[in-house]
Amino acid sequence: MHHEPTLIATLAVGFVLAFGLGMVAHRLRLPPLVGYLVAGILFGPSSPGFVGDVDLAGQFAEVGVILLMFGVGLHFSVSDLLAVRGIAVPGAVGQIVLATALGAAVAMSWGWTLGAGVVLGLALSVASTVVLLRALDQRNELETANGRIAVGWLIVEDLAMVLTLVVLPLAAPMLGGHASPDASENPILALAVTLAKVAAFVSLIMIVGRRAIPWLLGHVARTGSRELFTLAVLATALGIAFGSAEFFGVSFALGAFFAGLVLSGSELSHRAAAESLPLQDAFAVLFFVSVGMLFDPSVVVRDPGAVLAVLLVILLGKSLVAFAIVLVLGYPITTAVTVSASLAQIGEFSFILVGLGMHLGLLPTEGRDLVLAGALLSITLNPVAFASVEPLAGWLRKRWPLTLVDAAGTRRLAALQQTLDDAKRAAAAAAAARLSLQIQRLMGAIPMFARLDGAQREELLGLFKPRFASPGERLIRVGDEADRAFFISSGAVEVAVHGERIPLGPGELFGEMALLSGGRRTADVTAIDYCELLVIEEREFRQFAQRCPELHAEIDSVAAQRDEMHRRRSEKFSESG
Repeated sequence: MHHEPTLIATLAVGFVLAFGLGMVAHRLRLPPLVGYLVAGILFGPSSPGFVGDVDLAGQFAEVGVILLMFGVGLHFSVSDLLAVRGIAVPGAVGQIVLATALGAAVAMSWGWTLGAGVVLGLALSVASTVVLLRALDQRNELETANGRIAVGWLIVEDLAMVLTLVVLPLAAPMLGGHASPDASENPILALAVTLAKVAAFVSLIMIVGRRAIPWLLGHVARTGSRELFTLAVLATALGIAFGSAEFFGVSFALGAFFAGLVLSGSELSHRAAAESLPLQDAFAVLFFVSVGMLFDPSVVVRDPGAVLAVLLVILLGKSLVAFAIVLVLGYPITTAVTVSASLAQIGEFSFILVGLGMHLGLLPTEGRDLVLAGALLSITLNPVAFASVEPLAGWLRKRWPLTLVDAAGTRRLAALQQTLDDAKRAAAAAAAARLSLQIQRLMGAIPMFARLDGAQREELLGLFKPRFASPGERLIRVGDEADRAFFISSGAVEVAVHGERIPLGPGELFGEMALLSGGRRTADVTAIDYCELLVIEEREFRQFAQRCPELHAEIDSVAAQRDEMHRRRSEKFSESG
């Protein structure tokens, strides 16, 4: 039987090329994204050799967009944005407006329509969060005030682009494009209907979804099946994205973003991110490969002036705009240069906007090629931009005439850093207070600790270490050496002993025989929920008990009682068998 190899060939060759060229890009100290785009170019119809199925790759790209936007929503942090809102919100909005106007002006100088210029300008105005986070992480600047400002700035850009994905289809007829087939001929009516649908979707997902989705994932998590939980996460992302488009006329991207957003505040958000990350990464790679497949490299030779103009808008135009905005907002030169370097590239949202612009008949094919060329070149050059931050800031500081203004900006930046540090300390203090409360509950759950004085309790508390467990994880096995005891801070476990299954919840202790008589485990204990545990090693506890004769005597008494209880239970189980 003949099998059509297109699907497997597209996946296999796409992944192999992306992996190989991604490794090459990494060795050259470039973002792997550059390698993925080049892989798509080599795999596409503009290059000789084997050509992948562009339509099929485009469908994979749609899944990639959904999972990318789901990840953006899942990792969206309101607290991070609020901390730097004074500069990030006005700065990003102002920069998008001015950079879009600059890009549109360049496009219209080539004779393009206003609609084409707006789409090109928007695509050039927004930077890649993925590229920025990698650059800041490599420079150990993610937790600095400048790093937080840059990340907050790009979060605002991402939110603005999410809104743009809603508004652009409505504005397309007025910009020279075409509307969707089911759109009303009256643009005002179409706008009202679309906004009503969007409002209905957002209300439904934020009111019902915020309760229903975490409940559903929590219920699935308690089954202990990792496969079911992964499927639940993917079903949530893809299901909401598809449903939003099918029933509310909302884009896949917007639906996926809100699917992630309703989970972002849940206790399961980190687990959902971990389970969806492999597929998100895989389809994101296919997204960039598919984008590269659409790129015609001949545009660099055919129209080098336009490519250079696009690159100058990305590297100089919007960076200078951002530099000026940061200074006007009262921040120092170092912050202005850091933000400028952060914005000197374009990425995933640019490609999404280009695809939407072409679908709406606003952007010509040449525009897509120019944006892709600008992305490849700007991402490749971005490490150079970051490497020049300190030298350029130092050079400008020596020659900057407004020294007092820069000094005031430095004080403002120091105040912001202090605010961020205070928030971090407050979060650490809250976590410590929570741990202290858990340990107080622990002390109340173990009667043999009652005779310890305050100093002894403090010493004992230091021996407990935090541990986390996922549903289905086996914590204790029958026959294992009893070398540690567990206290449940949150979550639940199930103890299987002599044919019985006993659930234990927060505030309960298990495995305590390790603290009493050692020996071998007599029960299986499995997590049935996501658990936060406090664990104490038997060896450390024994050393502590030797310094406390009262505790040592209590241990011997409790151990004798526990041995007698297990003996009776074993006899009962033998008789019933």
